[in-house]
Amino acid sequence: MKEFFESMSSLEFTYWMIALIGSAIFSIIFILTFIGGSADVDMEADGADFEADDGGVGFQFFTFKNVIAFFTIFGWSGIICIDNKYSTSITIIVSTIAGLIMMFLTSLLFFWMHKLTESGTLKIKNAIGNMGEVYLPIGANRSNIGKVQIKVQGSLRELEALSDSDEELKTGTLVKVVEIVSAEILLVEKLSK
Repeated sequence: MKEFFESMSSLEFTYWMIALIGSAIFSIIFILTFIGGSADVDMEADGADFEADDGGVGFQFFTFKNVIAFFTIFGWSGIICIDNKYSTSITIIVSTIAGLIMMFLTSLLFFWMHKLTESGTLKIKNAIGNMGEVYLPIGANRSNIGKVQIKVQGSLRELEALSDSDEELKTGTLVKVVEIVSAEILLVEKLSK
């Protein structure tokens, strides 16, 4: 093995080191991803933040995984160029372009994967306009908070509610959500028959 590395030029040796180190780190990240681990390490370089967590908002180009993917493909494509006797400048250009393409594809992959995930968090605004049934009586003119059973985001939920009605809304009354009063309280009105 020592003879293998000693026979190389400094450029070829550099590409081999980048490829081997990048591949080793990429393999660790790959294994951790599939066994449920996480490489949540924040890294700062030249004022730019690189985040290992790819579950952020929107399309993220400079993440830890993308940088590792860049160096892995950069190294291996450089080795292939050197083996095919390309000049130093062509080797650097081709390996950089290949690394950037890999970075873009990795970013795109994680962006699409993030779009596929669905948060189980209730977005209370999605209840507006939905109909439900009073579960616990709601006082007239916002005098007493009651509860309604309402289908929101595909599941039946029991949420607190108020009403501007002049009469108490009894259990079993059909209602419609007209407004969000606060973070978790709905304003409902009785459905007319």
